[in-house]
Amino acid sequence: MIHKQTFTIAGSEGKPILMDLTSAENNEALVIFVHGFKGFKDWGTHDQVAKIFAGKGINFLKFNFSHNGTTPESPLDFTDLEAFGNNTFSKELFDLDQVITFAEKSKELSGSTGNICLIGHSLGGGISIVQSAEDKRIRKLVTWASVSRFRNLWMNDVEPIWRKEGVIYVDNIRTGQKMPLKVELLKDLEQNYETLDILSAAQKVEQPWLIIHGSGDSIVPVEQAQELNRQQSQSKLLIINNADHVFEAKHPWLENSLPANLNTVVESTVSFFKQQ
Repeated sequence: MIHKQTFTIAGSEGKPILMDLTSAENNEALVIFVHGFKGFKDWGTHDQVAKIFAGKGINFLKFNFSHNGTTPESPLDFTDLEAFGNNTFSKELFDLDQVITFAEKSKELSGSTGNICLIGHSLGGGISIVQSAEDKRIRKLVTWASVSRFRNLWMNDVEPIWRKEGVIYVDNIRTGQKMPLKVELLKDLEQNYETLDILSAAQKVEQPWLIIHGSGDSIVPVEQAQELNRQQSQSKLLIINNADHVFEAKHPWLENSLPANLNTVVESTVSFFKQQ
């Protein structure tokens, strides 16, 4: 039987990290899912994906970054745009480290194997690569549609305006919101460039690593996956033909089964985690 439990821990600047664990008996490993930019743990197909993993003996922990714009009271909506605007890459790394530490210390989460793996999507892929390069608690890494550079998240020509105004706004097409990004995000990238260099971190990843990307991704072009793969001779690259950035999922997802491309991604990821 599959169970779902909810936990809350303190994240960056004391703001809460809301997470949930989907699990079954006799788990072989724990996967921590790291969402992307303008993402959240309950988006679209994430719950269905979690149940598939749990049904195959891999517990699935997903969480909301402390500054992703949602709150524990409103986990499906971006009601805290002030927090979103104050987010930085370093804050997300702090949050992920907190989640891993919490999982590692809890037998309820990681089980007796202590086998902790990461899945990072999009921006969460970049965060997961940087974390994995320095964190030996992580046994395996899978990235879905990952960015290869954090600066790929915006156009270079906005930076002068960003520095002058102190903030830029990004459109959320789904909700119609204009979401603020304060210049502290850019300053964090510049001040911590060595730590936040995804390509440099990719060279240091020692864990088994599977890179999955859609050839039809218009948000993060597939060339970024190929660039990541070139940094690491031990990584494996799987390109899903014609798949988009979310592998044809959407929010809300009202179907009883996953879209075909996402199902291929999930099956390939499960197989990778189960390999000895």
